[in-house]
Amino acid sequence: MEDYCPIADYGLIGNMHTVALVSKYGSMDYLPFTRFDSPTIFAALLDKDKGGHWQIRPKHPETQFKQLYLPDTGVLITRFFTPDGMGEMTDFMPVRRKNSSCAVVRKLRVIKGSITFRMALRPRLDYARAGHEVLQEEGALLFRSKGTDNMAFRFITDRQVQVQDGDVTGEWTLDQGAQASFVIEALPQEEGSFKGRELQYFTETAFQDTVTYWQKWIEQSTYQGRWREMVLRSAITLKMMTSMEFGAPIAAATFSLPELIGGGRNWDYRFTWIRDAAFTMYAFLRLGFTDEARHFMQWIMVRCKDMQKGSDLQLMYAVDGETQLQEQVLDHLEGYRASSPVRIGNDAFNQFQLDIYGELIDTIYLYNKHGGPITYDFWKDMIVFVDYVAENWQQPDHGIWEVRNEKREFLYSKVMAWVALDRAISIAQGRSFPAPLERWLNTRNAIYKDVYENFWSEKRQAFVQYRGATVLDAACLVMPLVRMFSPAEPRWKATFKAIEENLVTDSLVYRYSTEHGATDGLGGLEGTFSICSFWYIENLSKAGQVDKARLHFEKMLGYASHLGLYSEEIGLQGELLGNFPQAFTHLALISAAVELNTRLSVKPGGNINPMYT
Repeated sequence: MEDYCPIADYGLIGNMHTVALVSKYGSMDYLPFTRFDSPTIFAALLDKDKGGHWQIRPKHPETQFKQLYLPDTGVLITRFFTPDGMGEMTDFMPVRRKNSSCAVVRKLRVIKGSITFRMALRPRLDYARAGHEVLQEEGALLFRSKGTDNMAFRFITDRQVQVQDGDVTGEWTLDQGAQASFVIEALPQEEGSFKGRELQYFTETAFQDTVTYWQKWIEQSTYQGRWREMVLRSAITLKMMTSMEFGAPIAAATFSLPELIGGGRNWDYRFTWIRDAAFTMYAFLRLGFTDEARHFMQWIMVRCKDMQKGSDLQLMYAVDGETQLQEQVLDHLEGYRASSPVRIGNDAFNQFQLDIYGELIDTIYLYNKHGGPITYDFWKDMIVFVDYVAENWQQPDHGIWEVRNEKREFLYSKVMAWVALDRAISIAQGRSFPAPLERWLNTRNAIYKDVYENFWSEKRQAFVQYRGATVLDAACLVMPLVRMFSPAEPRWKATFKAIEENLVTDSLVYRYSTEHGATDGLGGLEGTFSICSFWYIENLSKAGQVDKARLHFEKMLGYASHLGLYSEEIGLQGELLGNFPQAFTHLALISAAVELNTRLSVKPGGNINPMYT
């Protein structure tokens, strides 16, 4: 097997319950089975030797590879070009309805000439911690874990294969027009009869159903502006990472991909952050996908029923609402390109992060305005959150970047506390809901004055990362985006200038400088943060620098993978770093594109839709 494949060389497939990553060389190197946060059965992405993979590729060493998505779908096509012919493989996960099993389908066909293919199916269950046995049963191979994970799945194909030491291999020569099909399908955890579906069902019925599902879903979009293909690809990516069962989106598809090669900033992002989820729903609403926002509101309502007080809101959950996400280190895996430790779970779940209330209430405000009216019962739950913010906005916290050392009074957290009060007041006034408006107004004003006066540094001529600091933080780029300050506000203009001079490299933006005092309790450097880059572009657009914003937006599009996917960060050699694909980046791309398109489309003297101001 080759050395580690670059992160950008992978394509994403999924069924809104879990996802898989397929390299452009035909290897499925990552698959948590059967939920986003389930143990993996393939994890060569994180250890090329021990992790396990499912590779199908031409035998010829001079093969060339290309990848693309079937338009407006999550169906991935990998194309092979050899001196002997041309072929392609179609990878997809059938949309998993209620009571249907999780499956991965791979269809191989030769378009021209004759090609010899090799397959190696090497599952390594439970993050490569558990052995397995392989049994022959009714035309299928059954894989059963010997570990505590109880994972079991069947493998079916219309080609001859060999089994040795728990792995399955095969080699076949296919002539022009010939096809071969392969499926793995999860078996139920409980014992009992299970009648698996036929291979033809997966390759024909399930394939057509999956294509139709995605095309019908994308037709709901109201977005007809510039960069539509990239915007909708980002929307499909976000949709693939949103649970069909629970309505909660995950922050990223993967765990422990490094923020710097060889570094230790390797986290598990397969959970639902309130912040990321709120921003994701905002992106869906801007594109006309109201069902996703409605489903997430239902998820939030269920969480609210489990809470006794405002402080019970966690910053992150599992997609099913589980609250305990203890971090573990998988020290038997070497990590992507030897970047260890490899972590699952995330201890940040028990941090206090004040900003999540503002992001959540802002999304509820937008949903109430553009998706559908919230109920009074839900409003009563919201009051608990707003009152909590009003009483605790001066408390130090761990901030948006989840620092693991001391708590501080972060600027971003204060801004989002202001948002929580501001949006709650707007909902109460717009819907005539009962609310302690005078107290909320006084608190909102106090937060504004505190930010304006006490987070301003005369020395830096900018708003700073936390009270008393001299460090800049790109998170403050949200201040005009959430309408706390006008782009014309003098102190904001000075702050924006300082960010451009200190944190911006062309279109790439660092979240803060780890070399100049901004510490998060961890050593080492990191790449530029793509969400900050798109925030920067959106600020340029709002400030009237539309041509500059458009140039930088086009440059950021140039950093996307061949399939239009982004990770969390971009290195200064243009490489993708961090977990992949990353919801933060894709939702920020959507927001920047919609904002910039709106500005470019407005005639002099015209009006802008208030949702976008």
